[in-house]
Amino acid sequence: MVSDGALAGRCYCGSVRLHVTSEAEAVTYCHCVDCRRWTGAPAPAFAAYRAADLTLEPEVRPVSHIPGVRRWFCRDCGSALAAAFDYLPGQIYVPLGVLDRAADMRPTMHCHAGSALPWLHLDDGLARFDASGRDALNQAYRAEE
Repeated sequence: MVSDGALAGRCYCGSVRLHVTSEAEAVTYCHCVDCRRWTGAPAPAFAAYRAADLTLEPEVRPVSHIPGVRRWFCRDCGSALAAAFDYLPGQIYVPLGVLDRAADMRPTMHCHAGSALPWLHLDDGLARFDASGRDALNQAYRAEE
């Protein structure tokens, strides 16, 4: 996505900016209740980066309401900014809606498809995982090492 540390995104009010120094390792939809509630979207999409390659300015502290899950959001406007999951070590997930070049990022899979809202039908032919898709996501991460 961005290779020079240039502005990669921002929250709704602009007080927090995201910078990334690598390409996205994976782009995925997530249908889990937790991600839907956190973003307010019926099928949020995320770009996965190496955690070390993403910075938030100013620095934002994560919150955790579920063991093994950390989420970052803007304290001023409430925008969802990033999430990290213990079962996906070294990775951080950014909602596409806060990224400047979201139009260039096409999801390649659906995670937690077993939790999708029954009225939502995305007939895109992408791989679907009833649960987390952790094997596919971790494989994408390891392929970049």
